[in-house]
Amino acid sequence: MGRLPAAQRKEQLLDTAARLFAVHGYAGATTSQIAKAAGVTEPIIYRHFESKRELFIALINRTSEATIRLWEHELAAAADPADRLKRLINANPMVANMGRGIYRVIVQAMTEVEDPKILEALSEHVKTLHDFLMREVQQAQDSGRVSKRYSPELTAWALIHMGLGYGLLSAMGVPQHGGDQRGHTIVDLLGELMLGQNYKKE
Repeated sequence: MGRLPAAQRKEQLLDTAARLFAVHGYAGATTSQIAKAAGVTEPIIYRHFESKRELFIALINRTSEATIRLWEHELAAAADPADRLKRLINANPMVANMGRGIYRVIVQAMTEVEDPKILEALSEHVKTLHDFLMREVQQAQDSGRVSKRYSPELTAWALIHMGLGYGLLSAMGVPQHGGDQRGHTIVDLLGELMLGQNYKKE
C-alpha cells in the first residue's frame, strides 16, 4: 500500500482496528494483526498511537464525534424541539450502519476491559452522549410540548438505557424484540411517555 498522508493513514488504522476488534475483541486483537490487515508494518502504528490502548481510546473518541454528527444530521430538518426529541428516539447509533460494528466493540470493552484509562474514555463517551441528550430534553420541556414529570437528566438516561438494550438485543439477533402483536414498538412507548400527543407514529 502506498504512502498516505498522516491524517488519512490514522483514519485507515482506526477503521482497520475497529473491524478486528469487532471480530477478536479488544484483548484478542494485536497490533501485529492490525498492521497486517492495514497493509503496513507494525512500527507505522506506533508512529500514530503510543499503544493499542491509545488506539482504542482514539476509536472511542471518534465514535463519540460520529454519534453526535449522526444526531445533528437527523435533527437538521426538525420543525421544533419536540420533533427533535422524536427524531432522537429513533436515531439509535447501535443499529445504524455507521455505528453497528464499533458499538459492538465498545460494549465488549465495557464488560471485559478493566484498564482504568479505557474505562475513563468509555465513561467520557457516555457522558458526552448523555449531555447532548439532556440538552435536547431540556429544550423540548422548555417548549411546553414535552412532559416535565421527569428531569432532563433522568430522561436522557432512559434514552441511553433503551438504546443500549435495543442495540444489544439486535446484535444478538433476538427475534421480534421491542415490539408486540399490535405493531407497537418500544420506541413508540418511550416516545408517547415523553411526548404524549406530540408523538405520532409515521
